[in-house]
Formats: sequence, C-alpha cells, structure tokens
Amino acid sequence: MTIEGRNLQDTVIGRELTAEQCQTLAAICEQQTIPNGQLLFAEGSSNNTLFVIMSGRFAVSRDTGRGFSDTLHLLGQGELAGESGFLDGAPHSATLRAVGDAVVLTIERARLEALLIDNPIIVYKVMRAIVYSIREITRRMNQQHLQMLQYINPDCGRF
Repeated sequence: MTIEGRNLQDTVIGRELTAEQCQTLAAICEQQTIPNGQLLFAEGSSNNTLFVIMSGRFAVSRDTGRGFSDTLHLLGQGELAGESGFLDGAPHSATLRAVGDAVVLTIERARLEALLIDNPIIVYKVMRAIVYSIREITRRMNQQHLQMLQYINPDCGRF
C-alpha cells in the first residue's frame, strides 16, 4: 500500500517537514491495522521500530506484579510510540494495547538511517520530533510524580 506524505503532516514527525520531505519519509513507512485489544508491543519486548499513530488510541500500561497492570496514559492520533527502543534497541518499558481499532505507520531504524546520505535534514527533523516526544513523556511523568508526592504529603513542595 502506498502511503501519502500528506498523511504524515499532522503527526509529531511531520510537523516540521515540507510536503516533499513528508513524501520521502512516507516512502519508507509501512502501514499496519491493529484491531481492538491487540498489542502493538509488550513490555520487555524489543524491536527497532518507531510507530506513528495515524488513527485510534493505545493504552500504555506497566506490569505492577502478581499479574496486574496499570494504565499510565492513552496515546492518540499523531503521537509516537516505541521511541526509546527505536533509538537504542532497548526493551520496551511498557505495553501498548489498542483501545478500539487503530492504524499505525512503522519506520524501521535501518530504513531511516538509509536516508542519512541523501536526506539528512529529514533524519534530523525526525530525531528532533523523537526528542520532543520523549521530553513530553518526561514532563508528564514529573508532573504525575509531584502530584503523587502531594497526595501522600500535602505539605510537599510548599515553601
């Protein structure tokens, strides 16, 4: 299936790219349909794939032990998933499960690296988008951590 570059323009990785750059990037993407309830990936698994959520949502959950897991966040249209594993091949720190039917575009690390010679600006902008995404995750986690501390100790953080 041919993926249109315009489909990437409203995503985190396409916002800074021109229409032509989006089309070049789209040429290395694959599209997957993920049915409701199916895993995109499991905590502890690893791959070299960046996922761009084109439609639908994914519950991000972590194993809390004894067969239980907690949903930490919902990812939606235009957002990225699998950033850390894409960058360094490390195992995924959470499980992503489709909440309703979803469509993702996948980018394999080797295919993006192949663009470095002829299109380094595209690779740079994709990497920048990944950094922004990870920064947002860190900001959200810090905020949740502070809220938890304030719940446990209402005087926490007050001077």
